[in-house]
Amino acid sequence: MRFPRTPSRIAVTGSGGLIGSALVRSLRADGHEVVRLVRHPARTGDEVEWDPRRGHVDVAGLTGCDAVVHLAGAGVGDRRWSEAYKREIRDSRVLGTAALARALASLDTPPEVLVCGTAIGYYGDTGTRAVDETAPAGAGFLPSVCVDWEAAAAPARAAGIRVAYARTGLVVARRGGAWGRLFPLFRAGLGGRLGSGRQYWSYIALHDEVAALRHIVDTGSLAGPVNLTAPDPVTNREVTAAMARVLRRPALLHVPAPALRLALGDFAEDVLGSQRVLPSRLLESGFRFAFPTIDTAIAAAA
Repeated sequence: MRFPRTPSRIAVTGSGGLIGSALVRSLRADGHEVVRLVRHPARTGDEVEWDPRRGHVDVAGLTGCDAVVHLAGAGVGDRRWSEAYKREIRDSRVLGTAALARALASLDTPPEVLVCGTAIGYYGDTGTRAVDETAPAGAGFLPSVCVDWEAAAAPARAAGIRVAYARTGLVVARRGGAWGRLFPLFRAGLGGRLGSGRQYWSYIALHDEVAALRHIVDTGSLAGPVNLTAPDPVTNREVTAAMARVLRRPALLHVPAPALRLALGDFAEDVLGSQRVLPSRLLESGFRFAFPTIDTAIAAAA
């Protein structure tokens, strides 16, 4: 099925988030019927109730769906990483994915595809080494979460549903996500490099993120891991220079690594870590980025 050409019924979790809300707008603008999985009793015809922690999904509400895009999960950078919040990060992803996969597998006519949004955190710190979907999982908290997160979709795969793991990088957007915090600082002239600035950031414009998710849904050959990152990862130092250049603001400040560790706790290691991730499978499948460079991605969001 070619979803952009034929109006379809598509379910989305995490529809209130940065990526989910943009995806819902894009799909509806093209005439698709979108049902949103929400964590309260359904109030409108486009809502389906689910409770990821209890493993409950209103299965009847998913009947007739051609595709499901699963984007729900506690924000990795929303709060300091206490042990309790690390459990929330893991449980919100693993339990939610397992509940959804079981619900889809139970349908008499399951959807053709489940796109499970995961993260390039799967690869851990790659330093200056470029990696693509063939690389193994890294070591540490986020890689272990990503491994369990993806494994939780097994019931959907066993039911014959095409399952793709959209491993997303840092989304460049004006509001929300990491860049939503950067833009106000740089506009105020308070931007600067983080730590050494030599760590690689694998980014993607919000427009390209949504287009890539839809491309995965539409491309029947895409299953398994698919990296959603721009084709040219850059260092934090280069991000800083690009932000200053595009926004026409000075970016002379420097946040040293010890200060980040004090402010962010364990999460600081992921901010300071380096991930040089390439979107090999996306490019091989014919996807074309609208904003392939850091300057164009920032300009699109600004």
